Amino acid sequence: MNNFVTAALIATLGTWLVTALGAATVVFFKSPDQKIMNLMLGFASGVMIAASFWSLLQPAIDLAENSKGLPAYIVATLGFLSGAVFMWASDKAVSFARRKANNTQGRKNERLNRIIMLVMSITLHNIPEGLAVGVAFGALSRENATAEGFMGAVTIAVGIGLQNFPEGAAVSVPLRREGYSRKNSFLLGQASGMVEPIAGVIGALTVVYVEAILPYALSFAAGAMILVAVHELIPECQRNQSDNPYFSTMGIVGGFAVMMLLDVMLG
Repeated sequence: MNNFVTAALIATLGTWLVTALGAATVVFFKSPDQKIMNLMLGFASGVMIAASFWSLLQPAIDLAENSKGLPAYIVATLGFLSGAVFMWASDKAVSFARRKANNTQGRKNERLNRIIMLVMSITLHNIPEGLAVGVAFGALSRENATAEGFMGAVTIAVGIGLQNFPEGAAVSVPLRREGYSRKNSFLLGQASGMVEPIAGVIGALTVVYVEAILPYALSFAAGAMILVAVHELIPECQRNQSDNPYFSTMGIVGGFAVMMLLDVMLG
């Protein structure tokens, strides 16, 4: 297996492990500290927003400019919008399935439907996150791959891993509240992240062996990450902040600054 595909597999196994650690909070704690969760979500969203440009969009534009295909601005825009639309369509599909389940099932199965849709929601949007990591590592297979490129791929994996921690807890804690045992709540919570290694390998293999789609794949991953950060992470981290209204906002700024510092310094 290509070394960069192996690296993508290892990185996404790491992001899945962080999901499992988040799910494990249900075993050791009654409920995770909301303030810490908000800070982590804010930091992760800042990292993902910065990484979307410096580690994904900028390399995509550079590659497109050196190719003989469409203009770089067309390639980057198409890929970026495709990633965002894919995430939007995924969310709509889950919402539609939830409404249909609620309409066709009685109260007897309402609890089960709620649990299934919760796990499905988190699992579905973990797919493009795994793809984003896989694409970032697969892009390193080109001949001019550099140390800063590898660092960029690593930071993308770290950013996604950080936001996977509260996601794991977001599945396991509600399951516990629904009456599931700690063990089963943990198992279902960590299972939501198991799609990331699969998606990561697929993303890496695609860009390694089909180099022409690399600019599209990089910008696609950027679009998916931006939508997740803006639509899900930022609103979530801003909840319940009456005492410290800027706490998670500083997490966003800090995450962005750290990612920007690493990319600019190493670039």
